[in-house]
Amino acid sequence: MMAQPEIATDQRKLQRLVREHANLKKMTEKADAYYQARQAVDEYQEMLQDENQDEELLELARTELAEMQSVLPDLEKKLSLALIPPDPDNSRNAIVEIRAGTGGDEAALFAADLYRMYCRFAETRGWKVGLIDASANDIGGYKEIICSIEGNAVYQELRYESGVHRVQRVPTTESSGRVHTSAATVAVFPEAEPEDDLEISADEVRVDIFRSSGPGGQSVNTTDSAVRLTHIPTGITVQCQDEKSQHRNRDRAMTVLKARILDLKRSEEAMKMGQTRRAMIGSGDRSERIRTYNFPQNRLTDHRVNLTLYSLDRLIEGDLAEVVGALRDQDLELRIAAELESLTNKHAQPDGVASDSQS
Repeated sequence: MMAQPEIATDQRKLQRLVREHANLKKMTEKADAYYQARQAVDEYQEMLQDENQDEELLELARTELAEMQSVLPDLEKKLSLALIPPDPDNSRNAIVEIRAGTGGDEAALFAADLYRMYCRFAETRGWKVGLIDASANDIGGYKEIICSIEGNAVYQELRYESGVHRVQRVPTTESSGRVHTSAATVAVFPEAEPEDDLEISADEVRVDIFRSSGPGGQSVNTTDSAVRLTHIPTGITVQCQDEKSQHRNRDRAMTVLKARILDLKRSEEAMKMGQTRRAMIGSGDRSERIRTYNFPQNRLTDHRVNLTLYSLDRLIEGDLAEVVGALRDQDLELRIAAELESLTNKHAQPDGVASDSQS
């Protein structure tokens, strides 16, 4: 299909086919490796049953058989993972929102630390970070900060960051040296794309123009360039004031608005289908945490996968590969288990009742 002239002129279809081709290629590579190992195991076992074989060859076969049998489970797991249908959102750019929760100024400082952590992680991946909106306080923290991150498979890597992050440390404002606990919330949305067919009519959006301002109300721009968009049907409000151009601020605010509306739409569809979906944004309360950053012990703990690492100083500087990998592996394991359960339930249906695939 990719070789057809009419596809080459349709960039949207071509991009979808390129992604599908990459996934199929990855799957066939895993399948080839698995079945070659299976075939080798069968051949060595057959050789060992031949009483006329030379003893030296038999010993070599035993060694090779043991090696193949040791790698076979790992190859089988990799093939199973490759067979899971990829989430089409994985290849998308992402909108990241960070808000200070419990803890006042210290929570705002922690929100700034999280933003810097994601920026540095993005640098290691070759991604581009664009600031959309920020509400700063007087000591270098953020009550709220929103950014876009563009690059290869951004949402796939960052989707597991949504939730409440808790920090335990001695604040810079603390004179007695006591450890405080604060929290910030993170929400990650896949950026909407043209293929989503998400139409927002002009009469559904109220546009407010105002002057950008920084900490303490100090004027940043001398023109009214900041833009606030309100989607009237849903009540979703976004704003952008980072650019000097009103037109550019409006475009970036619309990007965030579309991402939020798309997320809301998919949440409603999931609820109708009886699926459960964890809320991205919590209240900022410490009891809703997904991860704890303990600075006195140099410890990071992700409570979803029971992962504890004593290298917080490195992780907070953006070295998140190990954490992201553990979360991705856990998600794939759960998806495999769900697929197997679904297949088991289909096969367990009473006689005379057709399964979905049979229908």
